[in-house]
Amino acid sequence: MIRVLLPQHLRTLAHVNGEVLLDIAGPATVGSVLDTLEAHYPMLRGTIRDHATKRRRPFIRFFACEQDLSHELPEAPLPEAVVKGVEPLLIVGAMAGG
Repeated sequence: MIRVLLPQHLRTLAHVNGEVLLDIAGPATVGSVLDTLEAHYPMLRGTIRDHATKRRRPFIRFFACEQDLSHELPEAPLPEAVVKGVEPLLIVGAMAGG
């Protein structure tokens, strides 16, 4: 099971508390996690990535095992600790402004 930690506003939208546990069919990648997450929580479609292009929204970042995975290809494998459920995949809403 992959552990996913969403930002508070997306947890509220999806009506979940704490981490989301996902069983991923096939290789565990950011893309497959997002596909599964959106299949289980359709209200999240378009909030993390664009509907048409499937690209990450500009102010959303992905972290795992103290690594920024935001600019990795969606097909890149997740770290082994995430695949084994030891570490969560963090989906973070970035802040901007001055």
